[in-house]
This record gives sequence, C-alpha cells and structure tokens, in this order.
Amino acid sequence: MPDLFEQKLARAESLISAGLDAAATGEILQLIEGPVLPLAVLERLMLYNETLPRAAEFPYTPQQRYLHFLWDAFDKTALSLIVPFSIPFRRLIGKYLFKVCGKALIAEENVRFNFGHFLELGDGVFFNRGVFLDSKGGITLGNSVALAEDVRIFTHSHSEASHIERSYGKVVVEDYAKIYAGATIMPGVTIGSQAIVAAGAMVNHDVPPNMVVAGMPARIIRDRKTEGHTGDELDHIWLF
Repeated sequence: MPDLFEQKLARAESLISAGLDAAATGEILQLIEGPVLPLAVLERLMLYNETLPRAAEFPYTPQQRYLHFLWDAFDKTALSLIVPFSIPFRRLIGKYLFKVCGKALIAEENVRFNFGHFLELGDGVFFNRGVFLDSKGGITLGNSVALAEDVRIFTHSHSEASHIERSYGKVVVEDYAKIYAGATIMPGVTIGSQAIVAAGAMVNHDVPPNMVVAGMPARIIRDRKTEGHTGDELDHIWLF
C-alpha cells in the first residue's frame, strides 16, 4: 500500500503529465499543503521572470509557468522541509520543466532559476541551499556535479553604454566537478571535468579538468588531489 507521500507524488505526476492548467495547479497546491488560491488568481498568474527581455523571445508555455510557480511556492510550505517528500517532489518538477533532467537529482531549499527549460542536468546533480542559476543563456551540468550553498551562475551581461543591450554565454560544468559555497561563475565559462572551484571564488575564465581554482578572479592553485580516483571512484555522494 503506497504511503501518503507516494500517493501525493503519484497524483501530482498524473496532473503534470496531463498538462497543467489553473485547476490542476490549485490541486497540486493542496497536495503540497500550500495556500488555497482562487481559480481566478491562478488563471491570471504572471511571474517575475516573464517580465525579463528573454521572455519576449522565449515565452513560457502555460505548463512552464505553472511548474515554475509550484517550484517556488513549494519552498514556502512545511512539506519542503521533509526530505522523503521534498527531494522527490523537486525531482518531479525538474523532470517536466528542465530541458534535460537526469536521474537522482537532489535539490535542497531555495534553489532558484529563471528559465528552467534552458537547464540541462546529468545524473546525480546536487544543489545545496540558496543556489541561483541565471539560465537565460543556457546551463549544462554534467553527471555528479555539485553546487554548494549560495553558488551563483550567470549567463548574461549588460552593455555599459546601454543597459538594455545584453549578451548571453552558456555555462558548462562537466562531470564530477564541484563548486563550493559562495562561488560565482560568469557567462560563457566551462568548468572542466573533476575540477574544483573554491569557496568564494569568482570564475571568469575556463577551468581545465582536474584543477582547483580560487580567488577573485579565480586562478589555478593546484591539481585536484584525486589519489588516482576518477569518475564514480570520487564518491560524489551527498545524502544517504
């Protein structure tokens, strides 16, 4: 017999897979024990990200709008603190919202992104609390990539002569790389496989594989101490 959390997740997936509308979104809000909103409010829903210039080129579909809303709304609920439900629920949203969402995603509280459909995640990606992904230019995270608390990834910048002139640069973080707390990754950067970005670093250039970088701006300080381990042997396991 499925437990309560399994029943909630199964019902939420059935509603999402059928295509979200205002009524289905309202039902999922009840499943996650969120606020009860009138149907008229949900039908007129507009999110902050939809006011951004990129949204004029790539407007949200109704499904994307409601999935973004549910991702953010969920973190305002008590259920978001209960791990056996919260991690699978965020995986469920990612499965239908992200461009690619690999297996075993772990996303903690207050992970934010502006265009979920520009995110590509491999298997075993880990987001700690407070991660921000400016995904307007596209972000690809490889297998077993970890982003620690308050990591920021940016994929766009503004002209100094005219703020409305923007440029975009995709960020790629390759397999088994780790980005530690408070680090910032700037547009167009590639972090090589098994590289480590130290806490508080600001990375504005590509990082070669297996290197450790630190500082503002970040500089290579040494090789990663792998002791001959590669890939899964590096034990990128975050929660048990």
